[in-house]
Amino acid sequence: MKIINFFDMDAKAVSMEGARGVTIRWLISKADGASNFAMRLFEVDRDGQTPLHTHNFEHEVFILEGEGVVWRENKEVPIGPGAAVFVPPGEKHCFKNKGEETLRFLCMVPIEE
Repeated sequence: MKIINFFDMDAKAVSMEGARGVTIRWLISKADGASNFAMRLFEVDRDGQTPLHTHNFEHEVFILEGEGVVWRENKEVPIGPGAAVFVPPGEKHCFKNKGEETLRFLCMVPIEE
């Protein structure tokens, strides 16, 4: 079992093209013995955004703090604390911070072999 406070995990800058002011913390991963899902914590600075991208796998997102939008199907949908987002495989998406505070969210993805 692993129990850790996310503040104790290193935040690494997301360097994908199109990312601006985004960090990631790998809370649970294959390195911890997880065989099905990884849990990541993203923090998006004011006016920051994740890159517009797609994956061949689904992921689930839960907004913890902040206000923003998720881009999907050529429109921006407002998100805030408590919002749960399902991103199916192949759907283009990005998350943008539209508030004054850090946009913080959990993102779960399958562990790829």
